[in-house]
Amino acid sequence: MILRRDHVAGSAFVVGGALVYALSGDLPWGSLAMPGAGMMPKLAIGLMIVFGLVLIARAGESPPFAEIEWGDIGHAASIVVISAAAIAFYAWLGFVITMTSMMLILLIAVERKNPLRAAAFSAGVTVSAYLLFSMLLKTPLPQGTPYGF
Repeated sequence: MILRRDHVAGSAFVVGGALVYALSGDLPWGSLAMPGAGMMPKLAIGLMIVFGLVLIARAGESPPFAEIEWGDIGHAASIVVISAAAIAFYAWLGFVITMTSMMLILLIAVERKNPLRAAAFSAGVTVSAYLLFSMLLKTPLPQGTPYGF
């Protein structure tokens, strides 16, 4: 059997989904009449696993894994590192500072965009998301300990 790209990608989705599902076991499922905090994440994880299995089943249509060009691995790795740093600092710095900083760094350092436009875009997206989740949907977002917002 030839190992194909979709074999690897589908397996990553299945294994990652199963791991996240196992780690989220403490979230209550609830019922259809009164859904708990774990219902939507677990449904999303279940769909991720199902679509991973579909990828594996249809992998014969994808190119072989050995033909992948790895020239863009540095770009992908920098995005993963910046995202991991944002996750690590999210609870301490809060939503506003972390998301704005992450987008600024990604747009300026990784994507090489104009700094003024990147700053305007980052601030606009962060404020819009904050207003949507905090004000409209009444979702509590982390308040940063050093600055309180």
